[in-house]
Formats: sequence, C-alpha cells, structure tokens
Amino acid sequence: MGEVETRLREQARQIFAAALQAVDPKEAVRRYLHRQGDDLVVEGKRYHLPEYAGVYVVGAGKAGAAMGVAVEEIVGEWLCGGIVTVKYGHTDRVQKITLVEAGHPVPDEAGVSGARQMVELLQARGERDLVICLISGGGSALLPAPVPQITLSEKQEVTRLLLRCGANINEINAVRKHISQVKGGQLARLAAPATLLTLILSDVIGDPLDVIASGPTVPDQSTFQDCFRIFEKYQILDEVPPSIRAYLQQGVEGKIPETPKAGDPVFAKTQNVIIGSNILAVKAAAAQAEILGLRPLILSTFVEGETREIARMHAAMAKEVLHSGHPIPPPACLISGGETTVTIRGDGLGGRNQEFVLAAALDIAGWPNVVILSGGTDGTDGPTDAAGAIADGETVRRAEHLGLDPLHFLQRNDSYHFFSPLGDLLITGPTNTNVMDVRLVLIGKESTPPP
Repeated sequence: MGEVETRLREQARQIFAAALQAVDPKEAVRRYLHRQGDDLVVEGKRYHLPEYAGVYVVGAGKAGAAMGVAVEEIVGEWLCGGIVTVKYGHTDRVQKITLVEAGHPVPDEAGVSGARQMVELLQARGERDLVICLISGGGSALLPAPVPQITLSEKQEVTRLLLRCGANINEINAVRKHISQVKGGQLARLAAPATLLTLILSDVIGDPLDVIASGPTVPDQSTFQDCFRIFEKYQILDEVPPSIRAYLQQGVEGKIPETPKAGDPVFAKTQNVIIGSNILAVKAAAAQAEILGLRPLILSTFVEGETREIARMHAAMAKEVLHSGHPIPPPACLISGGETTVTIRGDGLGGRNQEFVLAAALDIAGWPNVVILSGGTDGTDGPTDAAGAIADGETVRRAEHLGLDPLHFLQRNDSYHFFSPLGDLLITGPTNTNVMDVRLVLIGKESTPPP
C-alpha cells in the first residue's frame, strides 16, 4: 500500500467520524428541545409543563436510548416515566425511562412485549398529559404490534421476503403499516386526546414523515392496495403468508378501516419535528474533508438503487477525477448519502456498505491514489458487527495474494469474509444513531500534504 493510499485511508476514517459526530442523538435533541423555566420550547412552540398532569416518553429506534438521555436531562423533574424500544446493544444510561432491547431488522418477541407496554401506557393517558415520542432509524422493526389476525412469525416472514427481494424502505414500511396496530399514524390514535410531541431522527431518503419508522405519529399516505402492488412488483405474492394476504384483501374491500389520513382529528394536538438527517452527516463530512486539505463535492443524499450499480458509478467518478480533473481536480473527496439495496443471490455474510466497497474495489483495481469507504451511521451493516468497509486500488491485489477471489465473494454476497482477513472492515460499534449511510471517495495525488 502506497504512502498516498495510507494517508487517504486515515483521512477517510476521520471524515466518517466527523459525519457521525454531527448526528449524535443527544446533541440533536439539545439543538431542538429547550427548557425555558417551566416551558419546553420546540421550534417556537411552547409546552407549559405545569399545565400537564404528567409527561411521558415513548419511542422506538436505534437512537432511542441516547435521545432519551437528553430528554430526561431537559424535562427534568416533570418527567413521569416511559417506554422506549431499542436494538440489542444500543443502550444508554437512562433514569426514568424503561429501555426494551429487541430485534432488528427482523422483529422478535421482545419487540412485541415493548410495543404492548407502550400501547398500555398510551391508552392510560388523558387530555391533560404530554407524550414525547422519540423516533429513529429501525423504529419499524422495533415496534412490532401485529393486528390480532396475524402472528409475529408471519410478520417476520413477510419482512424477510421484502428484504430478500430488494424492496426499498418505503415499500417495506407500507406493508408494515397495514398489518400493525401502531404504525401509519395509529400510535397518534392511541395517544389521543393527550398532547403529542414527536422528535424524529430520519433514516429515510428525503425525510418523508410518513415513512420514517413507518410514520406512527403522522398521517399515512399508503393504502392496502399499495401493498398488493409491491408484492406483484417483486413477484412474491404467492410467498406471502395467507393470513396476511387475506387481511390486506379485507382492507382493499373496505372491511377494515384504513390507516388515519391527513385531517383526521387524532392529529389535532400533535407536533412532529425532524431533529437530524443524512444531509447533516454529509455536510459535516464535507467540512472535515476541507479541513484535511481535500476538495469536497457532495453528490447527493438521495442515492438509492442496486448497491453494485451505485458502486460502479462512484468508481467511475473516481477515475474521471484522476483522468481529467472533472468534476473537481484532486485532491478531492466525493461524498454521497442515502441507502442502497442488495438483491441477495448467495449465502454469504455482509451488508450493503461492505458490498458497495467490494464492488467498487473491483472497478478501481490498479488505480493509484483512490480510497473508497462506505459505512452505516448506526455502526452495523447487515447482520454483522461492522459498519462497512474501506478499500483502495491495491485491495484486489492484496486479496489475491491471500488466495481470496473478490468476484467469488461478491457473487456469494460474502463481503464480510472478504474484508475481514484484509483488516479492512470498518468497526465502530453501535453508534446509537442512524441516518442511513455515508459513502466517501477520496482521490489524492503525490503532492497531497499530510493532515
């Protein structure tokens, strides 16, 4: 590995760390939720705490514990308690809030228990209560409350089907909403007539409120009919559990009420505030790249599609920068956000970020002065302990020297076992945040000064 690549690798890690710091959940809450005497102030709206019989916290998501710590600190003595469900290992030191650790991305019985406790807490609230709901990435899987006609195992099966076929988060959540008791605005229905304030850390492209964590506190735009369109699009209708098909068909026929839509009175006393998103992370990455002497260029935070194709596009841009100095001359840092999808073809272990880097490594093989990093801001990529991976133009050569065939690993979706022996997995541990992915393409030149 050359001196330039070594330096670029270290810079890439520093830039990714800066992106994570910018979306720290505690700081995100503190930026938006303020205590002024006995008032809570959020985006100019005041909640006079003495007017409420009690203040309670509910929520779900990978950042829920860290968000809860900040809310406890700000609300202080007025807080009565609460229930927040988080992914296993994504905990923090809360005082009055009960944390329930549960499964993600496939929901489990622990998640069902947490959802049940949350429903019971909400049903006991009255019009003089204030409920603060904390929503972050992973909230859909971590708040499983299937309708009585559907079992958790059946809901797990349809989730696996959708993940396996490459459905995007909007499509997965549309189905989840329509077989749930809480998603798609139905948590707001449970909380009414209490006042409801929802703080949201977005993990969805474009930050659509009705899609983030399946929009439990906002009007739902998707329909029962949309669910069937999704199944037909991916040709999985015959694989969907019969109970789910039957329930959704009842919805299409009007025998089951739709999720609450805009204008429903259950939303009369609700406020939904996005406190963090992918663009914040990407902007922070750009700022850090500039500090390190690189020319930053934000490509987009709306990147989605098949991981391997997106990887080829990023690799092609790196080559263009080296070859012609366009769209910016080196030393440069190309940055993108969003969330790609992987169509599973093999039986290996990995995630979309690791697969992105492996696919890109094949395309930049032999090209000098290029480093590519991709990482999930939650610190976990797929069912692995890695956030992502890092590679350069020598990665393929190094792998082949160890007897590793990169194309074979890519075909098996086994990127984890490709990068592990190379020491090129990006390991951060749980970050307690989640605003999708950050991808970095660093292009240097011999004269690039060290940081």
